[in-house]
Formats: sequence, structure tokens, C-alpha cells
Amino acid sequence: MKFLHTMVRVSDLDQSLDFYIKNLGLIETKRKEVPQGKFTLIFLATQLGGPEIELTYNWGSVEEYSAGRNFGHLAFEVDDIYQTCQKLQDAGITINRPPRCGYMAFVKSPDGVSIELLQKNGALTPQEPWLSMENTGTW
Repeated sequence: MKFLHTMVRVSDLDQSLDFYIKNLGLIETKRKEVPQGKFTLIFLATQLGGPEIELTYNWGSVEEYSAGRNFGHLAFEVDDIYQTCQKLQDAGITINRPPRCGYMAFVKSPDGVSIELLQKNGALTPQEPWLSMENTGTW
């Protein structure tokens, strides 16, 4: 058995692609337009051949998507959690759970999907401003 992908419905395709590609650094691996079903599928990954996130955009949908209780979060390992969080914060993304411990942080996608960021090779030494930063919202 091989894990293939996790599907996430998105309400604004451009905003979601900006978040996942520009801010998180994922790459688009394939795209499928399905006119008869009025939807677009976009597959993203951290590297070619790796597990993917399938963004599903339903054309013209006005449904507001909310996270189900059976879905927790997507997790990504990062080279430098402080640098990653600073880059996201500089892009206007709220750090919902700051990396106070030097190891773990949470942000949310434009559609409210929780994204866990984990420091590669164990925790970094705790440092400011992250050490004193409070949680914001839910994660």
C-alpha cells in the first residue's frame, strides 16, 4: 500500500495556490480540469513522487467549507521553523501556534485547514519573539 494524497476543498483557487505554492513552497505536480463536473483538481507536493495534496475547486460554488472534526491537520517538516514562520508572518499569515519550543508551529490555509510545521532534526533553541508569543485563534 502507498499513501497517495489528501483532498482539500478550496473556495478561492488563486488564494489557495498562493498560500500553498508561494508561501509554503509546494510544487504543482498535475492539474485536471473537468468541465462536465464543473471542477478543477490541482495536485501539490513537496517533491515529485512524494505524497500529494489534492486541491478541489468546484466552479461557481458558494458553499463555505469548514474543517470536519475527523480531519486534524496537514504536517510539513521544515529546515528552519523560525525562518519559515517569519516568512509566513511577513506574507500576512497568522501564526496560530507560534514555535515557542523551537519545534512545532501551526498556521491555517485560506480555507481554514490547519497546517502543522515541524522542525527537521529536532527542536531549535527557543528564541524571541516566538518564545513570548501567545496563541491566536484555533489550530
